[in-house]
Amino acid sequence: MSEVVDPSAVNQSLSCGGCGALLHFVPGTRNLQCQYCGESNVIESKANDDLVVSLDYEKFVAGIDTSKQSDSLKAVSCPGCGSQTMLEVFVTSDKCPFCTSPLVLDLQGGKAYVQPHYVLPFEVTQQQGVDFFKKWLAGLWWTPNDLAKIASNSSVALKGVYLPHWTYDTDTTTIYTGQRGDYYYTTETYTETVNGRSETRTRQVRHTRWSSASGTVNCDFRDLVVPASKSLPDKTLYNLTPWKFSSLVKFDERYMSGFRSETYQIDPQQGLQLAKQQTIDEIHSAIRSDIGGDEQQIDDTNTDYENNAIKYLMLPVWVSAYKYNAKIYQFTVNASTGEVIGERPLSAWKITLAVLFGLIVLAIAFLYLQNH
Repeated sequence: MSEVVDPSAVNQSLSCGGCGALLHFVPGTRNLQCQYCGESNVIESKANDDLVVSLDYEKFVAGIDTSKQSDSLKAVSCPGCGSQTMLEVFVTSDKCPFCTSPLVLDLQGGKAYVQPHYVLPFEVTQQQGVDFFKKWLAGLWWTPNDLAKIASNSSVALKGVYLPHWTYDTDTTTIYTGQRGDYYYTTETYTETVNGRSETRTRQVRHTRWSSASGTVNCDFRDLVVPASKSLPDKTLYNLTPWKFSSLVKFDERYMSGFRSETYQIDPQQGLQLAKQQTIDEIHSAIRSDIGGDEQQIDDTNTDYENNAIKYLMLPVWVSAYKYNAKIYQFTVNASTGEVIGERPLSAWKITLAVLFGLIVLAIAFLYLQNH
């Protein structure tokens, strides 16, 4: 995974042999194409480029400073939203894909970047992204009737961006203490009045007998996904899943041609802590299963995380925003699956009508019960 593509070879393969223009990657293919004369080049891959493996976490973190690249890409911070956008070496200015603020590379302060391990190439085209967005809008409830028309007029401004993500593998060993609850039943006698007469009856009453429990459980986790960007809301980043990891390929800057990309804003150490949080529910489920019984209580746990491994990925999205009643609403399309996550305004009159309808139904039901 330490092999780096020669920047001069990349730049040469990005140059159109017909007219000399810059070739761009074509979503859904393995081709670079000229938007002017139509010439196309195939991104050639080696036999093992589709083989995806994780790297030792400790070695990766220790080698970050020495693995930074600076020949062909530079990272620049957006003054508007704080995103970390990658600019090609020959680009000195651009617009932020998240907030449209001007990006100007400080040639003295432009930061080098850490080369990702794998990239998930764009599969959804821009037009398909627009279509997915329109379909998403059409399926929304409680939105203004004119929203689809207004939003669709601005959806052509979709920008393709590769977002940084970490994935983690880890093997856990958890020592726990807790309580096991087992049900048992006793017969209880009670008196009940039936047709004006007092009758003695019995019933089964459930109780719980608690006993101490302790033990050790082992859980293995693979591909715990942690978004490393802060440019989109956490809810959006996590809801964009699942990703088609079966289509991952070894990182090659030619897949980035024609798209923007970010460098990570959440470092691998912070990412590991977020990944560990994702393991808690499954570990607790394993503990409850190990305790057994009818009910379980977990009092204390101590988890060791071993054999930690990591992958640094670039995952594709289409991002844009639309304005409704002077307010900006952002939306994102997973460029691997077409999943749309976005914000939308609510229609006050639709909600009011729904509430009134609900009150009317309740009133009718109440009157019906009163009369019967």
